[in-house]
Parts: sequence; structure tokens; C-alpha cells
Amino acid sequence: MKHLEAGNMSNGRFSHLLREVWLLWQAVFVVGSGSKLWEVPTRPFMSSSNFSGSLQWEPHCQYPHLQNGVKITADIPPSLDGTWVSTRCEVRPGPEFLTRSYTFHSSRHFQALQHYYTDSGCEEPAYSLMIRGKIRLRQASWITLGGTEAEQHLSKVGIVVHTVAARQRLASRLPAACVGLSLGRAVPGKMYELYNTRAGRGCLTALGFSMMEMDLVRVETQHHSHGGKVQELFLGDIHTDWIQRTQHRPTGYQQPLQSAMYHVHPCPVCALVYRSSEQRPPKLPQSTAAPLSLAGRWVSQRCETRPTVLFLNRDFTFDPSQHAWEGIYRHYSDPACSQPTFTLRALGHYAQENPSTKLSGAYEFVFKVTQVRVTAWDEPTAKLLNSTRPGKCGLAGSWKVRVEQDLTPTDGCPVLGIKLPHKEYELFKMELDHRKLPLLFTGERPTDASSPDRPLRRPTSFQPPMVLCSEGETQSSRMSFNSKQVQLASATERHAQLVLLVFGCALGSWLCVY
Repeated sequence: MKHLEAGNMSNGRFSHLLREVWLLWQAVFVVGSGSKLWEVPTRPFMSSSNFSGSLQWEPHCQYPHLQNGVKITADIPPSLDGTWVSTRCEVRPGPEFLTRSYTFHSSRHFQALQHYYTDSGCEEPAYSLMIRGKIRLRQASWITLGGTEAEQHLSKVGIVVHTVAARQRLASRLPAACVGLSLGRAVPGKMYELYNTRAGRGCLTALGFSMMEMDLVRVETQHHSHGGKVQELFLGDIHTDWIQRTQHRPTGYQQPLQSAMYHVHPCPVCALVYRSSEQRPPKLPQSTAAPLSLAGRWVSQRCETRPTVLFLNRDFTFDPSQHAWEGIYRHYSDPACSQPTFTLRALGHYAQENPSTKLSGAYEFVFKVTQVRVTAWDEPTAKLLNSTRPGKCGLAGSWKVRVEQDLTPTDGCPVLGIKLPHKEYELFKMELDHRKLPLLFTGERPTDASSPDRPLRRPTSFQPPMVLCSEGETQSSRMSFNSKQVQLASATERHAQLVLLVFGCALGSWLCVY
């Protein structure tokens, strides 16, 4: 459903190596091109940069946060001061279940609390980590537009074990020296030091712990017409491979934390996490059961960012009676999703399998993609697609701006990383938000661009949730671009960005469409 892996790019290590080569090539290209959008800033920071949606959606399918006159801004450098908290039980690859409470001070010092749980509802705490350190904001990122690069230095990491069962599980993972005595005799509720500036990081590595998420930061502010606002802190993505996560330099984001002062109301989870401590982890209330019902049309809540510099939004329609689905992936060159590059429309069938044994409330699926159509939204995109070899990417020489073309006759398009037909093993889950409206979670994309084309590669964590646009809606209702409202960059800048994007896709990443 989501990866449509290029045939010879399924090897994860090879894809990861190519990705690193691509990032290096990208850096060289940026310096040499002189593109202002990708240029490394010559000053410490750029001035405040405000983003707001400039696309026209059908009224009933707008981004929820853009309704009723909501405006979004993102400043560079961001202001981190204050406390930022989880809004739900977070799921990381593995799976791992946690809640986070991060406090930043004007002195650049930070204190981070991470509470880990044994269940996907964050009702049964296992252990908590208390992390102290300093963070220094460096410059606007020239790899992930809209983000800010940062450096973090840890001074101390402590652990508090909450149950005997958790103590026993940790004892099998951590050397006894990590807590100064045999972990098997550790007292629940007591703090033990895992790391300080004099000790090595072996204990942290054994735990799979890293704070490299702070190497990439972004703060968005939603300004509401009634005068209120909501602030969200985006930190770097966590690698889906446990072995790679402690060395991973993020280029995408996790689910955001919300400001403890400026958050969505009501938010019971926010209050519980804010009042927590390492000795008193929050025990989240049992979430309202949401039976899985895919029927209808689901859309992204915001402009989404993927690793390897991808900005997109998703638009899915499911027809359970026919076990059919359609996915529309709109790609952009900017973090506001206001400068479109190309759109992919994928169609196929799906089958629901068993409930997940790893994630309570989640269900396993198998998706098959049988048809993909592509629309170029500017001349550089159409020109690039027209330069492909005949028989490899649609009808050669016939690509035109705003004209959709079917890739099925050529079994996909290697330059976009698409191979047809394609099968993937998926993971879906539904929850209700604070307004009791349904949210649809789909499996997270592998960071190394490999494909979940077998059951063992099925995701263990989720992408940002999608919201229900309308129930039982057909393909006739779609988002359309208003060319007068979309401000495109210059042809030179846009072509440079497109080449970078497509080069990343050609390294075997259906991340470009999911």
C-alpha cells in the first residue's frame, strides 16, 4: 500500500547506504546551486518565517487546524522555554510505549522526563528516565526546511524502576554496573544513575536510549480567531531499527509535544503528564474503545514531514464492501505544503487479518497496489518525467502539467521508486480524539526505506493520525489546487528541489508516497 518498492532496492542496508550518499550529494548540490531555499544560512538564524495554508480544500475536508480562521506560524529560531508534554500514549518502533515531559530553561538547560509502560494505553508504568543536559540552537536547517539544527549535551541520566516485573526485564538488558549494584536488587521507586559526564554511554546504548531527537527542532503556533493559541514542539524522528536509533541523525519529526500553557482543550493527558515526576509516573485513563471502521474518506491533519526531506499530505478512501482503497499523496517542496511538486494516486485492494499481538487494539492488514497515476504540477516535474526512457514511466514524452498519467502499463516508474503490482503488510488502529471524533493510525514507514513486504517487516509504530473527512464518500470529492493562490518558487529553485526529491525516491523509497 505504501512502499511500492523498486525491485532491487529492498535490501535495507543497501538503501541506507544510498541514503547517506544521497544526503552527501544533496549537501554538495545545495552549496553549488546557490538556491536560496536550500542555502546554508550565512547568519546564525533567519528571521521569523510565517507559514499558512494556501490551498483550497472542499469545506468539509479542510485541515482541522485551518478552519475558523486559524493561522499557523513557525519561527526560526524557535522559542523552547517552558514545559512541553505528550497528548496521548506515544508508540515508538519496537514497540515502546511512553509519555514525555520536557522542560527548557532560558539558560539553555533542559530536564526531560520519559515514562515507559508495558501496555499500549500507558496505564501500567514500568520505569522512568530523568534526563538533564543543555541544548544549543545552531542554525536553520538546510536539509529539512522549516527546522532548526541543534546540539544537545547530556549531564546526567537516572532511572527509576516502578515494578518488580520491570526490574527483572531490565536486568536482562542492562549490565549490573549501570546502577551501581545488581539491578536484580534495585528498589522500586528509588533513583539510580545510568549516566553522568564521567561515565561512558554503554548503559544508555544497552537501553536503546538516545536524545538525538533534539538535533532537529521546530515549533508551530496555531493562532485562533478568538485570540487563543496552541503551540507544538516537533523533535527529530526515531529510527525504526533499534540498532540504528542511537546513531540516527533525524531529518523528519515525531508526533509533536504540546505546550503545557498553550494546548488543545480539553486535554486530560496533558495535565497528568505535566504533574508527573520520576517517582510518580502518569497512569493514563483507559482510552475510549473505537472499533475499526475504515469506510469513508480520511485526510491528513497537517502538512506531514518524512525523513529524507519529504513534505506531503495523504487522502485515503476505503470501500469495505469491495475491499477496495484509493490513496492520494500530494507532495510539496515546503513545510507548509503550499508549493506542490507532484501528486500520486494509488488504487488497489486490502484484506483485514488478525488483531495485533504486539499492539492492543491494532489490526493487521495486507494491502495490494495495482494501479498508480501521477500528476505533475509544474514544468520542471513534467520535463524530468519526459526525460525517462520509453516504456519505463508512463507514455514517454507525453507528460504535461496538471494532466494525470497512468503508470500501470509500464509497471510503475523507477525514477519515482514505484513498482507494480506491490503487496505490503500493514498495521491499523483507531482512537477517538478529545472531541470523541475518530482518528486513523497507519503503520510507520521504515527509516531505511525498506519495504514491509513480508509479515516479519510489519510496522510496530504509527504515522501521524488521519481524520475522517466524510463517511462513505466516493472518488468524486477531491482537493483541488487554486493556481492563483499557490505561490511557486522560481524554476531554478524548484527544479533543484525536485531533482533532490526524486533522487531520494529513486533510492527505493515509497516514503515518497506514504
